[in-house]
Amino acid sequence: MAVTPPVCDFGWKAPDFTLPATDGRTVSLADISGPKGTLVMFICNHCPYVLAVLDRIIRDAAELQELGVGVVAISSNDVAAYPQDSFENMALLASDRELPFPYLYDADQSIARGYDAACTPDFFGFNSDLELQYRGRLDGSTRAAGADELRRDLFEAMKLVAATGIGPAEQIASMGCSIKWKDA
Repeated sequence: MAVTPPVCDFGWKAPDFTLPATDGRTVSLADISGPKGTLVMFICNHCPYVLAVLDRIIRDAAELQELGVGVVAISSNDVAAYPQDSFENMALLASDRELPFPYLYDADQSIARGYDAACTPDFFGFNSDLELQYRGRLDGSTRAAGADELRRDLFEAMKLVAATGIGPAEQIASMGCSIKWKDA
């Protein structure tokens, strides 16, 4: 089922985290924060919305890192219900796709809850003070990748944040599969 997260709550501070990464490290928010901003993405292995645009996520992340934006991806799905999102499968995806950012596992889902993540993909773009400036879509793609010439909403927004510390006033929410929450 497709889910759309809420609009950007400008100035909201990024919650801290320390999570295991697929490369064997333990990574915190401070480890990945960039001098010009930070992008925290909630993704997973099985979501067709993520898989449709993963190449674009990788491209944009690499280009944003060149601009001084730190980038991280977090998977928070219930792996008992969705074994393709297991830590082992995350490590395979990270290696196979040569992800240019740490891919972290939120086993107890506390970080997704702290961020109020709603879907995969869900993008949180922060300025250098870790204040939220963007919570929108990657581009106009949906369950399938859109045309190559689509406006790169996430990239353009984070480029603006890197240059000015302020995100665009107009943002279009991301859309994707709901986070797969564990039963209470």
